[in-house]
Amino acid sequence: MSTTTPHTGGTAGGTTPRRRRRGPRTWLAALPLLAFTGLCFGIPLGAIAFGAVTRTDPATGATRVTGEHLARSLQGPYLGSLTGSVQLSALTALLGAVLGVLVAHALATSRSTALRSAALTASGVLANFGGVPLAFAFIATAGISGVVTQLADLTGLGWNLYSFTGLTVVYLYFLIPLMVIVTVPALDGLRPQWREAARNNGASTWQFWRHVGLPVLAPSLLGGFVLLFGTAFAAHATAAALVGGSVPLVTLKIADALSGNVLTGQENVALALGLDMILIAGLVMAVYLPLQRRSARWLR
Repeated sequence: MSTTTPHTGGTAGGTTPRRRRRGPRTWLAALPLLAFTGLCFGIPLGAIAFGAVTRTDPATGATRVTGEHLARSLQGPYLGSLTGSVQLSALTALLGAVLGVLVAHALATSRSTALRSAALTASGVLANFGGVPLAFAFIATAGISGVVTQLADLTGLGWNLYSFTGLTVVYLYFLIPLMVIVTVPALDGLRPQWREAARNNGASTWQFWRHVGLPVLAPSLLGGFVLLFGTAFAAHATAAALVGGSVPLVTLKIADALSGNVLTGQENVALALGLDMILIAGLVMAVYLPLQRRSARWLR
């Protein structure tokens, strides 16, 4: 009588296939990416953190650890600049998210593929249009002597481009297209079967969006808001060219401290402000990434 040896590999007979173990080659393949990340992000981050918590005596050259710079970055005008940046970023992110969702919904439900393609292409261009060129475009259009300002007499209506309100309008110019790019794929992920099932069960349009559409889209919408907040929070060139120091923003305060426009010897305080921004950006990403993963599970 011959004996048979049971087959332990994965077959159609119901045995469980073996899981491929990840060996050291997997990590070796990721070494170039890790090295690039360490060089481009790790070294600058370490330099900022080191400068933010140390002080060098100019006479002796001795370096000691201190919390003075971090404490000063959270006091007086420095704290005001952080608060101003957070307020501007939150307001523009909220307005950009609401208006961007409305535009994205119109594109997602549009039957014109040409209009959709043109709008998405324009959104991709406008979302990356910023800095000094954007500031110059608004100065020439809606500044004190701008074309639209003179034609519509906006000055008589109290319009001032070089203010918090004017900077909000300028930021919305590139935040709304960014929200459109982020939201359109999420709206496309809403399955028509869900709407048909809700309609067959007697649900109205409002009930569908309240109980099905918005709960499914909530992670994407919140993730888009967080992304817009981080983009506005880190913007510098547009605000620097447009308002200078008239609007307290942390990026402008860092530039002033590094260049010595206000006080000399404030470079370490600028590094402390940069570290504060990194911490806030880290909190933003900590919120954004889980929301993005949860949205991807629903809309695949």
